[in-house]
Amino acid sequence: MDWKTLQALLSGVNKYSTAFSRIWLSMVFVFRVLVYVVAAEKVWGDEQKDFDCNTRQPGCTNVCYDHFFPISHIRLWALQLIFVTCPSLLVIMHVAYREDRERKNREKNGENCPKLYSNTGKKHGGLWWTYLFSLIFKLIIEILFLYLLHKMWDSFDLPRLVKCSNVDPCPNTVDCYIARPTEKRVFTYFMVGASSICIVLTVCEIFYLIFKRAVQRARKWRKSTKRSVSYSKASTCHCHTKSEEKDNKSQPRGEEL
Repeated sequence: MDWKTLQALLSGVNKYSTAFSRIWLSMVFVFRVLVYVVAAEKVWGDEQKDFDCNTRQPGCTNVCYDHFFPISHIRLWALQLIFVTCPSLLVIMHVAYREDRERKNREKNGENCPKLYSNTGKKHGGLWWTYLFSLIFKLIIEILFLYLLHKMWDSFDLPRLVKCSNVDPCPNTVDCYIARPTEKRVFTYFMVGASSICIVLTVCEIFYLIFKRAVQRARKWRKSTKRSVSYSKASTCHCHTKSEEKDNKSQPRGEEL
C-alpha cells in the first residue's frame, strides 16, 4: 500500500477545510499512518508464527489462533484508515465537478459571461452538505471500528495466556501464548487513543459548521427584516406627507392664518 499517494490526494482537501480538519489530517498521518507503517506492522509481523500452544495436535494451533484473532489488528487498522480517509475525497470530487461546470460555461458563453459560482471551493450550497456528510461518515466509521476492536478483544486488552477450549480439532482445553503481548497492548492503546482524538476533532468540526451556518442564516434574516421595516416606514411617511399636502390645499386661506 502506498500511503504517500493517499496523503498527496488528501493534502488538496486542506484548501477547502477548516482548522479542525487540518489538525485531524495531521493527526491521522503523523500519529496513525506513520506509527502504523514504521512500528505497528513490525510488531504484529510475527503474531501467527509465534502464537505458541502447549499441544502438537495438527491444526489445533491454527484453529486457536483463528478463534482468538478473527481478524488481525494490523489489517483492521489498515481498513479503518482507508475507510476514514476516503470520505474526504468526496469534497475534492465535488469541487472538481464545480470547476468543470464553470469551464464548460465559459466555453459556451464566452470568457466574460457571469460565473456560476463566486468561489468553487467555498462551502455553500451542495458543497456544504457534501462536506458535512463526509464528516458524519468519518465519525460513523471511527466509532464502528472502535466498537469492533472492543467487541473482539475485551477492553482492547491482549492477555498473555489464552485458553482455547471446545474447538476442534483440539482434544481438550489448550493454553496458548501471544508473542510480545505487552508491546502489542501498548500500541493498541496508542492507536485507540489517536482514534478517539480524531473522533473529538470530527465532532467539534461538525458543531462548528452547523453553528457557523446558523449564524450566517440569522444575520441574513436580520438584514432582510431591517430592510422590510425600513421600506415600510419610508412608504408610510411618504403617504402621510402626500395626505397632509392635500389637506392643506383644500383648506381656505383664513384658516391657514
